[in-house]
Amino acid sequence: MCTAPLGGDSFLNILKETAADAKAIVAWGSCASHGCVQNAKPNPTGAEPVKKLISGKAIINVPGCPPIAEVMTGVLAYVLTFDQIPELDRVGRPKMFYGQRIHDKCYRRPFFDAGQFVEAWDDEGAKKGWCLYKMGCRGPTTYNSCSTFKWNNGVSFPIGSGHGCIGCSEENFWDNGPFYERLTSIPVPGIDSTPDNVGKTLSVLTGVGIGAHMITQAVQRRNKPADDDKADTSEKE
Repeated sequence: MCTAPLGGDSFLNILKETAADAKAIVAWGSCASHGCVQNAKPNPTGAEPVKKLISGKAIINVPGCPPIAEVMTGVLAYVLTFDQIPELDRVGRPKMFYGQRIHDKCYRRPFFDAGQFVEAWDDEGAKKGWCLYKMGCRGPTTYNSCSTFKWNNGVSFPIGSGHGCIGCSEENFWDNGPFYERLTSIPVPGIDSTPDNVGKTLSVLTGVGIGAHMITQAVQRRNKPADDDKADTSEKE
């Protein structure tokens, strides 16, 4: 939040005066919600998000750089229709729009699960639409509706256009590591595996399952009452 003077007054004073009689405050965009690039370390300007400047008021954070138009409209429509604040998550975002990770509904998710990743921007994986996780995509840790609503009336969204998510709806996203390095804290199925290795793993698991089944059958047969065995013999005869 800039505190520079405007017409002899500061933006901060204008914000506080406007917020005094407000039912709730909607912080549009990542700058108002989390501080965005102005708030990035070392933050020489002292910029702060609205939630750190206003107290005693309900604050609805609608982050994104910029936020999705349908999300902005939806938040206002909900408040006006139901005369109440929508359910918010732990950082003040409406759960109806920020309740799922982009990763959860990404059309590239099957490639992630299969361990098929883009290794370079112009490789075969990139041409085939494989997962962008290794290129730094923040989809697994970003909560937003981009993969649901998309942009420009549903035309596309960054991942659909071949660029990984930078996580702009998350707090401190500018300080969460370089945009083009993968998130090492995310467990990835098959990230260091070739298709052959994945196949071997599936074969081993299948073998384990068959072995467990055989052992179970042997134990059940050993514990089977003698009368049952006689009955089985009689039936066979």
